[in-house]
Amino acid sequence: MSNWEEIDYYPDKDQKAIIKDFSFKNFSDALAFVNKVGELAEKANHHPDINLSWGSVRVWLTTHSEHKVTDKDYELAKAIDALR
Repeated sequence: MSNWEEIDYYPDKDQKAIIKDFSFKNFSDALAFVNKVGELAEKANHHPDINLSWGSVRVWLTTHSEHKVTDKDYELAKAIDALR
């Protein structure tokens, strides 16, 4: 798992997340990546927050129920990295 950064996701709730930005050559490639991430998330029953814009995607992973980053987040991050 490379280049994922731990951040304060909801500081008022003391919740952490890991975040990563992905770059693409166009919107179509970025959208295709988001759809693949969505498939992984559904299989894992663990759903990230995703921001899609032209040529870039930002993914946040956190386990809301535990207010922290857990093994579920790291496992999904590794699977997302494997898409690239």
